Amino acid sequence: MTLPQMLAAHARRYGRGKVALREKKYGIWQEVTWEDYAAHVRALALGLEALGLRRGESIAIVCGNRPAWLYTELGAQALGAVPVGVYVDGLPDQVRYVVEHSEARIVMVEDQEQADKVLGVRAHLPRLERIVVDDTRGLEDYREPLLTSLEEVERLGGEADARDRGHYDALLARGTPDDLALLAYTSGTTAAPKAAMLSHRNLLAMAAGMTQVDRVLDTDDIVSFLPYSWVGEQLLSVAIALHAGATVNFPEEPATVREDMREIGPHVMIGPPRFWETMCSEYQVKIADAGRLKGAAARVALDIGMRVAERRIRRQPVGLGLRLLAAVAHLLTFRALRDRLGLSRVRYAYTGGAALGPELFRFFRAIGLNLKQVYGQTESGGICVLHPDDDVRPETVGKPTPGTRVRISEAGEILVSSPSVFLGYYKNPEATAQALDDGWLRTGDAGLMEEDGHLVVIDRLKDVLRLTDGSRFSPALIENKLKFSPYVREAVVVGEERPFVVALIQIDMSTVGDWAESSRVPFTTFKDLAGKPEVFALIGREVARVNEDLPGAARIHAFALFDKELDADDDELTRTNKVRRSTILGKYRDMIDGLYVSESR
Repeated sequence: MTLPQMLAAHARRYGRGKVALREKKYGIWQEVTWEDYAAHVRALALGLEALGLRRGESIAIVCGNRPAWLYTELGAQALGAVPVGVYVDGLPDQVRYVVEHSEARIVMVEDQEQADKVLGVRAHLPRLERIVVDDTRGLEDYREPLLTSLEEVERLGGEADARDRGHYDALLARGTPDDLALLAYTSGTTAAPKAAMLSHRNLLAMAAGMTQVDRVLDTDDIVSFLPYSWVGEQLLSVAIALHAGATVNFPEEPATVREDMREIGPHVMIGPPRFWETMCSEYQVKIADAGRLKGAAARVALDIGMRVAERRIRRQPVGLGLRLLAAVAHLLTFRALRDRLGLSRVRYAYTGGAALGPELFRFFRAIGLNLKQVYGQTESGGICVLHPDDDVRPETVGKPTPGTRVRISEAGEILVSSPSVFLGYYKNPEATAQALDDGWLRTGDAGLMEEDGHLVVIDRLKDVLRLTDGSRFSPALIENKLKFSPYVREAVVVGEERPFVVALIQIDMSTVGDWAESSRVPFTTFKDLAGKPEVFALIGREVARVNEDLPGAARIHAFALFDKELDADDDELTRTNKVRRSTILGKYRDMIDGLYVSESR
C-alpha cells in the first residue's frame, strides 16, 4: 500500500474509537481520531487539487511538528503529488533553494513568519502560485493574492467531495507502492543539499524491517519533535506510526518538549546526539549542585547501574547481589530520574544522525533506558542497522534489519542493499550514478563488519584523517569523547597532513557558566567567559581525561576555545546541528595555524 492507503485502512478499522494524533495547544491536549485524521487528509487532497496541484508535481511544506504537516503531506501523496520538507529555521535563501529546485508551485507554511519568508523571495520563484497558511494570525491586513488559509483549502476540498464522493477514492486507488512519496533534502554538510527521492515502498519496507526487530504496538505513543524534513522523523512518526497504528503526540512548542514528554509518556522515541548530550549534562550539573549526601547517593547508584549495564553489554551474568543493588538503585534514584526526564515508559529509544559517545551511551543504559545507536541515511530510507534487545554494544551500531544486506568494499566503504534504498537524486543523474552501484548504496562511510554480523562505523570515509607521519585517526571519535564532558558543547578535531592533532572547542555556556559562578569567576558574555584562564584550565583537564583513552597518534596536543557559539545562520552548522567541517577549517584557519605554531616552539 501507499501511506495514504494505509491511513484509510486504519480509519476503517479504528473509526472514532482510537486516537491517531494528539497535539498540545494552549496547555490542553487536543485529540484526533483515525477517522478524523483520514477526513482531514481527504479534504486537503481534494482542496489542493482544486488549487491546481496534480499528480507528479511538488508541494513544499515549511511547518513545525503539528497535525497540519501530516494532513498536507498525506493529502498531497493521495493525489500522487510529492511533498517536500523545508526546515522552519531555514534562512530565506535556503527556503528559496528548496522551493525553486523542487519546482513547487504551492507552498504550505505554518504561520505569518514563514509566509513572510516565502513572500520575501517570491521574486526568485516564478513558478510559485499559492501560499497556504495554517495559522493565519497576523495576516488579516495582508492584501496578497498568493495567500490562502489551510481551512479554506479544506473547505474547497469538502465542496468537491460533496459533488463527487467517488473521486477521492479513485485518486487513492491509483497510488502504487513505487510512486514517489517525498523528496528529502540531505543536510548538505559539504555542498548544496541534494534531493533524495523516496518511494512509499522505501519507507514502508524500512518500517517493516525496524518493527520486526523492535515491535511497535497500536497502543504505543510516539513523541514527534524533530523536523519532518529529516528522514528519521518521517520514518518514525509517519511510516512506523502508520505501519503499526500507533499514536503520534505533538508537544506544544520546541521549548516545552521535555515538560510535555512527561505528560505523553512515550513508548518509542528518537533523538539526535545533542538531545541526549544535553539531558546527560543537566543531570551531571544537578548532581554537582546537590547536597553532599544526595550527590553521594546518586553517584553510588550510577556506579551500580554502570556495573550492571557493562555486564549486560558484555553478555556476562549479573549476580544476585548486584541485581538486588540495581533494584534498590532503580527504586531510590533511576525511577524518579527517568520520570523527570520524560522517559519513564520508553521501551525503545534511538540515537541517530551522528555517533553518540560511548560514555553517554553507557550512562543511559545504566539508568535503565533501552537506548540504541542506529545507523542509516536519507538515501537508505532511514534506519537500516539496529541493535537487537539482547545484543546491544556501544562500539557498534547493531545488525542489519530484516531485508537489508550490508557489506564492506575493498576501500573500506559501507555498502547497503535493501528495498528501502532510495530511487536516486532528483534532477541529478551524475550524483545518482555515484551513489548507486548495481543495486548497492555507497554510503560514503568507513566501517567494518564483525564476525557475528555487527557493523562498526568508523567515520565518513573522507573524514578519516592522516597525519604527516602516516598515522590515521577518526576526528569524530575524539570529538564524541570530548562532548561527553558537560562543559563541552561542540568540538572540531584537526590533523589532516599535520604533525599532530589539535582541537577547537565550544564551551557549554550553561554548565560552564554555573561552574564559573560557583567558583567565583566573574563574567559577562560568552566571549568573556570563554576567554577566562580558569575556563581554559577547566577544559584542559577535560582534554587530559580524553587523552588517557586515546592511542598516542590521536592524542590532542593543543586546543583553543571558540569565542562564540557555532550557529547554523553563520553556516557553521547544518539545520540538523551537524558541524560544517569545511566552513570551520576555512573560517578559523588562523586559529588552527596558531595552535601548530605555538606548540612547535
